[in-house]
Amino acid sequence: MLILGIESSCDETAAAVIDCSGARPGIRSNIVSSQVDLHRLFGGVVPELASRRHIEMIIPVVEESLSQAGVVISELAGIAATQGPGLIGSLLVGFNFAKSLSWATGLPFIGVSHLEAHLLAPLLEQELEFPFLGLVASGGHSSIMWMEDIGKRTILARTRDDAAGEAFDKIAKALNLGYPGGPEIERAAESGNPRAIRFPRAVMKDGSLDFSFSGLKTAVIMELRRRTDPLGSRDLADLASSFQEAVVDMITSRVESALKHTGAARFVVSGGVACNSRLREKLTGLAREMDVRIFLPSPSLCTDNAAMVAVTGSLYLRRGITSAYDLNAYPSEAFQPRPHTR
Repeated sequence: MLILGIESSCDETAAAVIDCSGARPGIRSNIVSSQVDLHRLFGGVVPELASRRHIEMIIPVVEESLSQAGVVISELAGIAATQGPGLIGSLLVGFNFAKSLSWATGLPFIGVSHLEAHLLAPLLEQELEFPFLGLVASGGHSSIMWMEDIGKRTILARTRDDAAGEAFDKIAKALNLGYPGGPEIERAAESGNPRAIRFPRAVMKDGSLDFSFSGLKTAVIMELRRRTDPLGSRDLADLASSFQEAVVDMITSRVESALKHTGAARFVVSGGVACNSRLREKLTGLAREMDVRIFLPSPSLCTDNAAMVAVTGSLYLRRGITSAYDLNAYPSEAFQPRPHTR
């Protein structure tokens, strides 16, 4: 049972082939074409440029994934593609390509939630049972979800402004550290003191678990403006470390509350920000304290990739659930259309 997955929700054009015939899915290929160099000049993803690059790369990337896997299209059992959320222009490239390929070959087509795919990425490395609590922390998303089953998720928390990864990018740009910001901030923070500056940790007045990183971002900018002298290496390290610690603390505190609220026995962490070693350390410690099993995919499976899309699609296909061709992509959970199945 070979599944082709296609991912184009932001600035990576990705395609993968996984083999679901065994007890655990096996990755036959997992190709990712990054656009980091294209967007580095702007310090963030430019949606129009991202869409155009997807158009250029979608066919070569899919062809490379099939070639590396050593399969031809006729050997596939189905095609899965990210439906949303994400940048709508980027999503439409991969999503419509997948639908067209399905229509031309007669292969089943499955539209997949980007968030759900992130949370099912651990299946590529180990067994994972429903239900579980999941955190997706990335450049576009900061969400905590209760996953009852495939297609059955309840959002317990989301960001009200910037996502965690977006905050990393913006502060890295303010510190002239480069793009993408997450790895740059982490490198700068290695020799810093996380308690050097007490940046604010936002708490929602309505008692919700929602995230807000805009106040923290503003506090860092104000700290930079307050300083009249250029930042030395020690000051830079302390500032980066203090900012990183504030982000990690906000995420960890909300995860702790969600674990207590749901009584979850399993907890999945994924998304690009989940590659951050300090966050992984804090959440692993929290899971140990609360006697909860934590699932942390390898960094290459935390960031956007198509293998997670393919394995998610395989779960739907095993239950005989496929998508109709009039199903459309969506930019956010608020605009998610009702699933059209066939």
